[in-house]
Amino acid sequence: MYIGIDVGGTCTDAVLLSEGKVRSTAKIYNTPNNLLTSLVQALDSVMKGVSAGDIERVVLSTTMITNLIVERKYDPVGLLIMPGPGRKLEHYRNADVHILSGAIDYRGREIIPVNEEEVLQAIKEFDAKGYNKVAVVGKFSPRNNRHELQVAELVKKHKPHWQVEMGHRAGGQLNFPRRVDTTVLTCATKEKYRYFVQSVNEALKKRDIKAQVFIMKADGGTMTLESSEQSPVETIFSGPAASTLGAQALTAAGETSLVVDIGGTTTDLALILSGKPLLSSKGVMVGDKLTQVRTLAVKSVPVGGDSVVEMVGKELIIYSERMGQPYCLGGPFPTPTDALNVMGLTRLGDKDRAWEAMSRLGKWANMSPVEVAKNIINLVVDTIVKEIENMFLEWEQEPAYRIWEVMQKRRVRPQNVVGVGGGAAGFVPQIAIRIGGTPVLPPYASVANAIGAAVARPTLQVTMRADTEQNIFSIEEDGYQGKINRSPFGFEQALDLAKEWLINKASRMNIGDQMQDVEITRREVFNIVRDLKTTGKIYDICVQTPRGIQWHIGAGGKLI
Repeated sequence: MYIGIDVGGTCTDAVLLSEGKVRSTAKIYNTPNNLLTSLVQALDSVMKGVSAGDIERVVLSTTMITNLIVERKYDPVGLLIMPGPGRKLEHYRNADVHILSGAIDYRGREIIPVNEEEVLQAIKEFDAKGYNKVAVVGKFSPRNNRHELQVAELVKKHKPHWQVEMGHRAGGQLNFPRRVDTTVLTCATKEKYRYFVQSVNEALKKRDIKAQVFIMKADGGTMTLESSEQSPVETIFSGPAASTLGAQALTAAGETSLVVDIGGTTTDLALILSGKPLLSSKGVMVGDKLTQVRTLAVKSVPVGGDSVVEMVGKELIIYSERMGQPYCLGGPFPTPTDALNVMGLTRLGDKDRAWEAMSRLGKWANMSPVEVAKNIINLVVDTIVKEIENMFLEWEQEPAYRIWEVMQKRRVRPQNVVGVGGGAAGFVPQIAIRIGGTPVLPPYASVANAIGAAVARPTLQVTMRADTEQNIFSIEEDGYQGKINRSPFGFEQALDLAKEWLINKASRMNIGDQMQDVEITRREVFNIVRDLKTTGKIYDICVQTPRGIQWHIGAGGKLI
């Protein structure tokens, strides 16, 4: 049996699957500042009559990191960077940043040493501003992390209680600006994410569950909960990825659909083309900055069923923040959920309180409760439709989308609008009409994220770097370094070596039976040139077990 759990900003959803079929579901409103209580209640709800020993795997998804970023509730981070010579610095002008001396070249050789006095001065200035989190990033740190380690050690020596994150650990690719942004977000969110992991582990311990525990990544794959503590940004779009896989599992195989997941805090948008979620070719976009986090082509819109609604003059305003439960459930402010209640589009909580909320909003604008509710619903629909149109402009630029269009032999947009999440039934039919699509509200739509987590294939990745001049290779995830003992050694041999490590690792994790075509997520080759002659090559290769879903729910547990 598998358990899927989605921890959202409003609710914790859970589902128990047995042989690919839904056995039980739960939706628990989160207890403020006590995630453990919500998790235990969710587990107790779905595990009635089930022994803990029967649980084979637990997979989680969460919008925690997404919501922190969307609502800008993450902690400020001081930035220490070593860009080396020739690097334009416009990208960092909006950050609290110190440019340090020190440079490593693309081979990993030191060309400029670190100036320790500059580091100490930066520490003093950050301390004066109240910072206790610092990101340290060098341009070529994936080639040699010596400078990052040196700066980080200096910071910890003088400020041992500060949190310090380094670029070579947060992101292994060479794109310097993206690695900077990835490291900053890792530093900003790690402390709060650690609380999430601790709560999950404690909840499972309380119920004596000893199964393997994974969490959804932004690309629709999974990683072990333990390893996710080192890179919480990999879960930035964990919730949207889970809802995408949930919609995929709840609809027929091979369907093409726009997925609209309306939760309490955010609305997540995604695209499934002929049964496969669209993967972004760029990585996670945070504001106007790209990170190194591989992701499905999703978007989180900061509006949901529990967004605060206020009347300013005679204009209704929907804020991006959630300040508690809807008014109909005892919350402090009117919300779109209260509007749905008044219009008979949901039956949640106290309907009289929902009418009271709409009356309060309409009092100063001389509007009836029904008029207010209609306007709120229209405002939510307008916001989401506008974001859908913007996303289609981005989706249509993706190489995978263009290939799909060619295969269709005509320019066409997906017609199915699959609604999932707690607010789907109230909003998605109107959204579908506005964009000329067909609304689809599948069974178990309200817990689709938990289903998506439960049916997700567990994935593992191996990142290998080989230097043929030095005749060594390293495996980043295992901290292993060894000699290259194959001749000749070119790209194919490097790829085979990375695959061998991945297959062995999958076997140790008891998921070797799910190995099909290995997914290559990164491949880079650099020539080593000395005295105008190529003396070797550097291979950077990252491989991953296949992403996807294991079953279509309602298809008799059919294995994919």
